[in-house]
Amino acid sequence: MTSRNEPNKPSDPKLGSKLHSDWFKSRVAKICLALFLGVISGFIFNWATLPLPWMLGAMFANIIASLIRLPVAGPNRLRPLVAIVIGVMLGSSFTPELFDQITLWAPSLIFMVGYLIAAALVVVPFYRKIAGFDLSTAYFAGMPGGLMEMMIIGKDVGADERSIILAHTSRIVLVVTLVAIWFRVVQGIDLSDRSQFGVPFLEIPEHELIILAIVGAFGYFLGRFLRLPAPMLLGPIIVSAAVYSLGIIHNPPPRELIIIAQIFLGTIVGCRFIGTRPNAILRAIGLGLGATTLMLVLTFSFAFAFYQMFGQTLEQLVLAYSPGGLAEMSLVALAMNADIAYVASHHLVRISVVMMMAPILFKFFSRADNDLKK
Repeated sequence: MTSRNEPNKPSDPKLGSKLHSDWFKSRVAKICLALFLGVISGFIFNWATLPLPWMLGAMFANIIASLIRLPVAGPNRLRPLVAIVIGVMLGSSFTPELFDQITLWAPSLIFMVGYLIAAALVVVPFYRKIAGFDLSTAYFAGMPGGLMEMMIIGKDVGADERSIILAHTSRIVLVVTLVAIWFRVVQGIDLSDRSQFGVPFLEIPEHELIILAIVGAFGYFLGRFLRLPAPMLLGPIIVSAAVYSLGIIHNPPPRELIIIAQIFLGTIVGCRFIGTRPNAILRAIGLGLGATTLMLVLTFSFAFAFYQMFGQTLEQLVLAYSPGGLAEMSLVALAMNADIAYVASHHLVRISVVMMMAPILFKFFSRADNDLKK
């Protein structure tokens, strides 16, 4: 007899194998549809000369697909490969001359801590009072750290995992979109030039392609071994930066590979809304718009107030302080032909500081919340 507590299992092994095969085929079909939508949208966005066409096209296509319940799924298991490609590409911006400038970045990196504290004091109460989240969920939804890091830490203290994912996903989508539109429409910066996104595959020598593959693989394992934040991205960035700064290779990863990585990244971000009710998605986007607006007001305030002091352009400070994802904002910087190393370094500091500050600030917010209840 089968115990009541035991799940029902197929008595025929062949039937179990067939069910697994059917599920796998269904999953693959959904991923293929999501990527197909991403490619088509990317072509349309590229034809319309919109900024970051391949990533934003795939992202918006799959957000819409999630809203209307199309059978799509994100290729999440391939995210490490996508992160490796983007990490190697970002590392290619590090040159020997660049390291002479790193000491000049110290003031803006120090002010990043003040920006993060200000963002927490503004956005966490927004999610607490306006969204009605419990304190744990509001805190980890409002802190501008990495999505995965905030979700994992938040879940450990009893926060609502889905609300955190929706809050951070909507923040990344809105920040990337609004910042790209700002630079294109308001600042009049041309983001339609695709030449900076690598060189064609056939123009890169074979030995450099081999080295690039080794750099990506070694960086991935190094990041995990050192337990770095965003290890799949930061590890390849570090190794790639070392190889390029030493002059071992000179060509960035192939342009075709960068485009594919953007399509995959946009598809993965867009598909994070799958399984959520349309009204919940629209509410998350609405709340995300409010929280993102507050963060961007702080971003532009810091950028306008200090860009002369930091010796950087206003555009680069906005990119460095914008609370988007590391990979996404670095791609915006690449599209603008901005200093990618400067932008990426600030986002790495942001993610690292938020992870270190999270437990300390959470105690502060807990005490303040308890005092308000008395």
